[in-house]
Amino acid sequence: MPFIPVEGARLFYRLDGRDDRPTIVFSHSLGTDHTLWDRQTADLLPHFRVLRIDTRGHGASDSTPGDYSIERLSQDVIAVADALHIAQFVFCGLSLGGMMGQWLGAHAAGRVTHLVLANTSPKLTNPGLMEERRVKVLKDGMSVIADSVMQRFFTQESLAANPPDVASTRRTLLATNPVGYGGCCAAIRDLDNVPLLKSIHAPTLVIFGHRDVSTPWTANGDILASSIHGAQAIGLPTAHLSNLEAPRSFSAALFDFLIPRVAADALETGFTRRKQVLGDAHVDRAVTNTTAFNRDFQELLTRYAWGMIWTRPHVDQRTRRMMALTALAAHRAWEEFRMHIRTGLAHELEPCDIRELLLQISIYAGVPAANTGFAIAAEEVRDAGKKPD
Repeated sequence: MPFIPVEGARLFYRLDGRDDRPTIVFSHSLGTDHTLWDRQTADLLPHFRVLRIDTRGHGASDSTPGDYSIERLSQDVIAVADALHIAQFVFCGLSLGGMMGQWLGAHAAGRVTHLVLANTSPKLTNPGLMEERRVKVLKDGMSVIADSVMQRFFTQESLAANPPDVASTRRTLLATNPVGYGGCCAAIRDLDNVPLLKSIHAPTLVIFGHRDVSTPWTANGDILASSIHGAQAIGLPTAHLSNLEAPRSFSAALFDFLIPRVAADALETGFTRRKQVLGDAHVDRAVTNTTAFNRDFQELLTRYAWGMIWTRPHVDQRTRRMMALTALAAHRAWEEFRMHIRTGLAHELEPCDIRELLLQISIYAGVPAANTGFAIAAEEVRDAGKKPD
């Protein structure tokens, strides 16, 4: 397993993705671990290398005795990045992770390119709550606080529905070492990052939950947004773990913040993406067949369809192919449908994907459309040498 020794502790980390991508470091909340970011990792991997670290005292990282500090936990991040030869990174932290992010933004300005501070605070209005929690877990274990913490993590509706994320989070909370949890409680209890905020100059996004009772906007996120120069803010309809209750909205906020849209590059970008999706041969034919009569149309198609829609990072390429195929089948655009089936099978799609799509089409766009779609798809699957399952 990947561990790095840092100041008396072995810290567990996961590094996923391609080495030629910029790195984003995710840091989790008190009482969770690196799996808090599973959804965002899947979303961001096409664009970033993702480093997740189990904070000291959590997950597979060691729990050293005594009180921790935000500085110590933040230095742990720097030590792991150094060991992995990561000079610069985007940092995204939630709750305790966001507190560490503030310290890093101020003290490691040359390392942090962008900063995302989610459901966090520069200083608690009632730090005594953390001291009470620290004493409880060290005396009686994690089970004595589990119910109250879960009621802060999630809205009542999420708790009542008990989806897999809720059940998994509770299991992780209960498995957390009380020594490590207590050490981090002390770090949050002693937190005072307010004097640091004016010295943070990295582009910063503050994410808050409209129903977050642990770090509500007032006296928490609002201080971050007003004190950090140029900070942006976005609210989500969630409790404390906003990235679990609104995972796609959270990822969309990251994309909008980290991958700005540059209209001037749309034509060139669109040409590249069009080749990636449809293949060089098809695009080369389109270029060869471009005339004075249709040149403006080809540019419009490349700039807007391929440069501004197909390049949006908010859904993965497989999903966007499925969306396109659904619309094409519903409109009986069979020539385009066949082309997208063929190129999809050569890349992200499998026969089972197309089968499910056409079953959906049969209900919402009619059996005749699905019948034609199945016939075309069967031909393309056969020609691609992929036996239908």
